[in-house]
Amino acid sequence: MISTILVTGVAGFVGAKTAEFLLNTGHAVVGIDNLNTYYDPRLKQHRLVPLLERDGFQFQPLDIEDGQALDALMATSKVDAVIHLAARAGVRNSIENPLLYLATNTGGTLHLLEAMKRCQVKKLVLSSTSSLYAGHTPPFKESNPVDHPLSPYAATKRAAEVLCATYHSLYQIDTSIVRYFTVYGPAGRPDMAIFRFIKWIDEGKPITLFGDGHQSRDFTYIDDIARGTIAALKPVGYEILNLGGGATPWSLLQIIQVLEELLHRKAIMDWQPAHQADLLETRADVSKAEKLLDWRPTVDLPTGLARSVEWYRQNQEWVRHISV
Repeated sequence: MISTILVTGVAGFVGAKTAEFLLNTGHAVVGIDNLNTYYDPRLKQHRLVPLLERDGFQFQPLDIEDGQALDALMATSKVDAVIHLAARAGVRNSIENPLLYLATNTGGTLHLLEAMKRCQVKKLVLSSTSSLYAGHTPPFKESNPVDHPLSPYAATKRAAEVLCATYHSLYQIDTSIVRYFTVYGPAGRPDMAIFRFIKWIDEGKPITLFGDGHQSRDFTYIDDIARGTIAALKPVGYEILNLGGGATPWSLLQIIQVLEELLHRKAIMDWQPAHQADLLETRADVSKAEKLLDWRPTVDLPTGLARSVEWYRQNQEWVRHISV
């Protein structure tokens, strides 16, 4: 029997790819997204249009903060499981707009859990963040205490995790928490480094770089993240799982060097002071996901960067108008 998966934030970077992979494997997908203007909606439409052409896909322009609309949708769609990817993203922006992040990331998750409870939907996958591991020495393990987040973004995502633990205990909602590590790839978010660096280098504009450029990240390709997210639909009880590259992190200066070679242009640097909410290094221990989900990353960074540059070139005419 075909299962129906509700994907929140379906026009987002991870949401669209996850929905695509679900459809490819025979699932029906009900996608919701409020299509907000945190970044240019043209990117969201670019991701959404191919999904709208697929059999088995339904879309509703719905906000997860609207509890009544969630109830109605879940009751009529006969949803079997939920992949919850809708969130306010961005560490720095959360410091400027903390109430917005609380309302969406924590409050929206609570509305969703309430709708699941009322409609007897018993499986949830929640996307979370490696930003929670601030203060720990890499590689980061799921067992690391994460009680001192450095940004409202991380704090609101941690609160969402805890709410899920509560609803698992009270209402037996089987829950997989997947903590993402720096997701990148074609049609990525324009507020993230890879998209910005490609565009700035190609257009001959200065790269705004906070810190000395030696801060490193465990970059994880979008296809690997989508596969891991879908694998997390497996019944687990309540588990937190890292989804990351799991290898040696790359510094931002190393990323810039590779992109310079791919674009055949030299980067212009605009050095800025380091930001207090940024982690110096992220690196995932992914052994738990390997054991429980039989998941491991497969796309190395040079390959993923080359694919990202190829997408940029194919869409350059309209992408040049995207603000970053």
